Amino acid sequence: RARRLNRILRADIVELHHKAKENGYAPGTCNRVVILLKFIYNCAIRWDLLPHGSNPCDGVQYFEDNGAKERFLTHDEVRLLFDELDSNANIMVGQVIRLLLYTGARKREVLDARWDDVDWDRRLLIVPAERSKSKKIRFIPLSDAAIALLESLPREDDIPYVFFNPRTKKPPVSIFYAWNSIRRKVGIPDVRLHDLRHSFASFLVNAGRSLYEVQKLLGHHDPKVTMRYAHLAPGTMQEAVN
Repeated sequence: RARRLNRILRADIVELHHKAKENGYAPGTCNRVVILLKFIYNCAIRWDLLPHGSNPCDGVQYFEDNGAKERFLTHDEVRLLFDELDSNANIMVGQVIRLLLYTGARKREVLDARWDDVDWDRRLLIVPAERSKSKKIRFIPLSDAAIALLESLPREDDIPYVFFNPRTKKPPVSIFYAWNSIRRKVGIPDVRLHDLRHSFASFLVNAGRSLYEVQKLLGHHDPKVTMRYAHLAPGTMQEAVN
């Protein structure tokens, strides 16, 4: 039965989530149903079709998914990826991909970024609470490479966005098809855009940075989420034991 977006309650989302599991779907599949619905609502909110704070998927607890896979890029794969980005015709998507790897930011944190969000003095990309996953303001430190990339980007006086579609003058809705073409050319068809964030974390851990630092850089409020990266640095753990 058709229902208006503003008539659907969190209880309805929870019921749908649990019914999917009862019908035999894997936990990850059930979770992705909620993730997709959450994205649809966030789009409606972003387009001013619904008021802020009206996403009924907020607060819905995902099922534990022990089958979830995380993919980490190797240094050689990053080199191959950057070589492709240097020659790829889709320059803007290449810049987005580089910034995702340089910062570990979430995809929409980069795609929706505005020039007003960049604090050049403190070298931060500021994600306002209304655009933050946690609904709290988030500060993303910018490395030398990230600063250099931002400084190289073209700017239009009447467009506030860091990345924008020249036709609509709005942030890109999706870069999936361009990314899909790039990853296949490089030979990493299984790497998702979100895996760039995982790779950022893995490089930090393997470089000896603490899980506390990784937690802060990724914007995790629950340290248990960051603990998934603990196994990546056995040498560092050995040093701690000694």
